[in-house]
Amino acid sequence: MSLLGAHISVSGGLHRAIDRAQALGCEAIQIFTRNPLQWRGKSLSEGETGAFRRALLASGVKSVISHASYLINLAGDEHVRRRSVDALKAEIERCYQLGIDAVVLHPGSSKNEDPALARNFLAASLERVLSDTDGFGVPILLETMAGQGGVLGSTIEELAWVMEALDWDPRLGMCADLCHLFGAGLEVGTEGGYERLISSISLRVGLERVKCWHISDNKGARGGRMDRHAHLGEGGIGTVPFGILVADARFRNTPVILETPKDGIGDAGNLALLRKLRGSW
Repeated sequence: MSLLGAHISVSGGLHRAIDRAQALGCEAIQIFTRNPLQWRGKSLSEGETGAFRRALLASGVKSVISHASYLINLAGDEHVRRRSVDALKAEIERCYQLGIDAVVLHPGSSKNEDPALARNFLAASLERVLSDTDGFGVPILLETMAGQGGVLGSTIEELAWVMEALDWDPRLGMCADLCHLFGAGLEVGTEGGYERLISSISLRVGLERVKCWHISDNKGARGGRMDRHAHLGEGGIGTVPFGILVADARFRNTPVILETPKDGIGDAGNLALLRKLRGSW
């Protein structure tokens, strides 16, 4: 079975995320290792890395994923690409220091310019990052997106193109986001739709490259290219694919991370529903 978890706050210190995860019974978590809306973050001290590693070792959390800064755009103009490459390299080093398994990355945006050129920029930027961080070995997981504006990554085929352009580098993987895929137009709310998605990923990318899932319902319509997260079962997706996913043996030990709203039933309520769904399949 997959590893159930949520995106957890690091307020008060990175190690505090482990305490919060323990309270929720998380098997996996996602965190920001620094402020995701700033280009630069302060360097990690030995005390910070030691406290995080000790807390993780003593916990029941089996996997930690980082989400890269929202400012990073490896497909943007030259100035933005340069800053983005440096920021992603720094994030990978932080993950290495903390013992984090992988970093999730938004593929970037063409800003409504030529999408083919943007894909080339993305591939070239990733190639540099992978080369310059080879000694750290932390995988980069390209996240599937809803496709709003000029955002890249709204199709499995586009992510496959990027990976192929980089000769299927073993450090490149995928974070499949069901909310985003629904917004991009895929019918993922039924058992048949889920299986068609899995078949597409298997054919074009390979299931072994899916190192993380993001899950939430979507308040928008299928194909509306909207990224509007909702509690499980309170949007257009329903609960069916989430139950199938968390019980799917093909994703045994793969982190399944909630990105549902923190208000209302919150993480505790959504995790309780996932555990119930997992037991019903």
